[in-house]
Amino acid sequence: MGWIIAIIVGGIIGWLASLVMNRDASMGIFWNIIVGVVGSFIGSFLGSLIGVGATLTTFSVPGLLMSLLGAIVLLGIANMVQRGRVR
Repeated sequence: MGWIIAIIVGGIIGWLASLVMNRDASMGIFWNIIVGVVGSFIGSFLGSLIGVGATLTTFSVPGLLMSLLGAIVLLGIANMVQRGRVR
């Protein structure tokens, strides 16, 4: 059951990050899920570096915000690789 919730929340986080980075038209639901799940790992890592209690095993608002930040960072890196700049 935890994987299903991770996929749903990952899709929502990936979709929100794609809206923030103006990539919504070029991404489908599959890539939104991938970006959201990978972004949560990046966000968890960034949260541990700055001391925010964002872990992958608990559901919390700081965890969701760090996941969104991680997804935005991931899309920013993808923009740099694809276009040579961040939008």
